[in-house]
Amino acid sequence: MSDQVFVKRGSGHGPDFYRHEAAGLAWLAAAPGGPRVVEVVGVDDDEITLERIPAGRATTRAALRFGRLLAAMHDAGAAAWGAPAHDWAGRCFIGNRPQDCAPTGSWGEFYAEQRVRPFVRIAVDLGVLGGTDLAVVERACDRVASGDLDDPDDVPARIHGDLWTGNVLWSGSGDRAHAVLIDPAAHGGHRETDLAMLALFGAPHLADILRGYDEAHPLRKGWQYRVPLHQLHPLATHSAGHGAGYAIALADAARQVLRL
Repeated sequence: MSDQVFVKRGSGHGPDFYRHEAAGLAWLAAAPGGPRVVEVVGVDDDEITLERIPAGRATTRAALRFGRLLAAMHDAGAAAWGAPAHDWAGRCFIGNRPQDCAPTGSWGEFYAEQRVRPFVRIAVDLGVLGGTDLAVVERACDRVASGDLDDPDDVPARIHGDLWTGNVLWSGSGDRAHAVLIDPAAHGGHRETDLAMLALFGAPHLADILRGYDEAHPLRKGWQYRVPLHQLHPLATHSAGHGAGYAIALADAARQVLRL
């Protein structure tokens, strides 16, 4: 059985950590017509046991299909901006870091105050962000929080929330190749946030993923220019843990946000 499962244990964050992951995986898996999500074999206060995903390779066809399925997962929706996975009332995390999931009426307010600024404060405390770079990041957060970049037609999507390329496993080969989602920070968020994170760390066949997505759910005009906006969160989290290079990239993205 050991070669068919993968066990993670010992987070140091208490009983909510792995149960939060399991709740997020179940919520994403429940989306009608969504992509495959790794199966939870078991979970308790100290560990989570997952099915082991056999390694494969992304193909153009698999990437197109993944884009369409990802759109369907997003379309399943959420109760509010910032809403956690259904029925989850414990602490929420991204990677090994806690983050809030407090339902909010405005996407911009949620994104700036719960996704970007908490990690900006950590980066400042670490000494990797300050001066004019910090000032421009704060100005961008102020603009986002004001709702100036909200669109009245946008509704909360059911997003993965940490969709960098390492959290999309490719299994199978040829016509059987497919994507499998792992390690979510699932919540009610903006669909463009998941797509921007795929772009940030270079998902394979990204153009095909985006094409498949747009076929299933046409993206709002100008989405390409909003990629830096939706990369503020991952750049802030990485600034808070992976050094000054990410803080520089965060400030650059903030400058682009101010030009929107």
